This record gives sequence, structure tokens and C-alpha cells, in this order.
Amino acid sequence: MRKILNFRVLTAMLAMLLAFGASETMAQRKKPVIRKKTTVRKTVVRPTVKLYTVSSGTTFRVRMNNSISSKTARVGDTFTTTVTEPVYSSTGVIVIPTGSTVTGRVDSVIAAKKGGDPGQIGVRFTSVRLPSGTSRAINGSLTDLDSKSAKSDNESVASGDKMKNRKIIFIGGGAGGGAVLGAAIGGGKGALIGGILGAAGGLLGERFTKGEEAQVKSGTEFGVYLNQAVSMPQWKEPIN
Repeated sequence: MRKILNFRVLTAMLAMLLAFGASETMAQRKKPVIRKKTTVRKTVVRPTVKLYTVSSGTTFRVRMNNSISSKTARVGDTFTTTVTEPVYSSTGVIVIPTGSTVTGRVDSVIAAKKGGDPGQIGVRFTSVRLPSGTSRAINGSLTDLDSKSAKSDNESVASGDKMKNRKIIFIGGGAGGGAVLGAAIGGGKGALIGGILGAAGGLLGERFTKGEEAQVKSGTEFGVYLNQAVSMPQWKEPIN
């Protein structure tokens, strides 16, 4: 009798284990299979923009947007000029259109001395910004406008002869208290004059003894000389 009871107990326990295993198997089968999404990255191919080079040694014409004076200017001051004629690449493509903005920086200032030297301003040009907003860093120096190619020669045009290996600066003594372009050695003493601002410059020797300030007025035109080549895309007028 006891053996029969033990057998029944074992049978009941085995049935319970089988039932529990079956329920676990069914539960596992009912669980949803979660598949991970595979992200496919698309490679964006951007069109290559062709660049055109404006060679080192190129000179282009700009017009002063504001006024600076050796009396008030400080080293580090910036000013802007506007390009008045289009600048072409070495292959004849316009890359800097009329109306572009060229930013300049004051590198040196010497105020006029009473009964002594005239005021002097040394500048350089650091960037150009196109009407579209595109900008490029440049390395440019102040230079004269070639009188042969200049379109005007009035009191708002600075002109002179470029002097090799000498820095071109603004020097007090121009017509109406303006400025002249000259080349200076070792900071400016004994500056050599390349030209005058306007036709009515007067006697430079007399003006220098008065110690006039160098005043570069808004509207003054002069040249920017590229010390290094710059590469930019071809300029295209925006489509409205």
C-alpha cells in the first residue's frame, strides 16, 4: 500500500514538472521577437567648386569708406574700402566683383610734429568680402594707382610710383590737408614721395615744415597690392 502511495506522489510531482515546463515553453514562444533596426548611412557627395587664382603682384582699385587720420588713429584700428573695378583671375575670370569690401588694418601711426615731420599712417589689408557674403583672408599692401590705367585723376584719387623694396605709406601734405603716398625706410623718417593727392599739392617742402597730419578721407581711391596669391570661385551674379 505504501509503495502505491509513493508511486502516486512521484507521478503527481512529475506531472506538475511537465506542466510547468510546458507553460514556460509556451510563454517563451509567445514573446515577440524584437528586431534591431539597421541604420543605413547615406554618403553625401558635394559638388567640387572650381577655384581660380588671382596672382601675387596683382593690384586692384579700392575706395575708402571712412576717414582715418594720423592724429586719432591707433595701431590695430580697422577700416573698410570698396572695390571699384572687378578683379580677374590669371585666366580672365572675375572672382572679386565691384562692390566687394576689403578690410584694412592700421599697422603704424606717427602723429605730425610741430615744425617737424608730417603725420604718417602705415596700413595693410587682411580680408575681402564679396557681395554674396563669401570672404577670404588676403595679404595686401597699400600701393599707388598706375596713372596710365587710372580712370580718374582728381582730388579723391591717390597716385604715385611704386618703389621697390620700400613700404608705401600715407603721409601728410596732400591737397586740402589730405595725404600723399610715399615710401619710407625704417619707420618713415626721410620718406620719399611718390605722388600727391590731387593736382593742387603745392610745394611739398613747405608743407612738410608745417607738420601736417596724414588724413585719408572717405572717397579716396588707391591700390591694393597682393603680396600672396588668393584662390576663389568664379563670381556669378545671384539669381533673383
